Amino acid sequence: MLRRVEYTAIAMCGAMTIAALIAARGSPGPAVGVLGGGLLVGTSYLLLKAGVSNLPGATETGVQRGRIVLSLAGRYALLGLMAYVMIARLRLHPLGLLAGASSIVAAVTVEAVRLFVKKP
Repeated sequence: MLRRVEYTAIAMCGAMTIAALIAARGSPGPAVGVLGGGLLVGTSYLLLKAGVSNLPGATETGVQRGRIVLSLAGRYALLGLMAYVMIARLRLHPLGLLAGASSIVAAVTVEAVRLFVKKP
């Protein structure tokens, strides 16, 4: 199921990129913004997926927990830096970034609709 959500999110981001290119009448700014938002949410998803697979068990020591906390903080710092660069330095289109970042939400919605339609 997660693999289907991943592929659907990529497809939704691609469709939104094409739609932004058409809506902007060939201007690449909004389409690049959508791709940037998709990159940001994709990175967030992969970091979250990696973090969940490394959750501590009941036998973890304090040092191991400290490393996990620092790892999580580093991941969020990376996402914050990426967002800052995209917004402030690259000046990507803000609505494009929002559309690209919402591609995972759109993918989950599509998969939920598929699940409800599939049920007898």
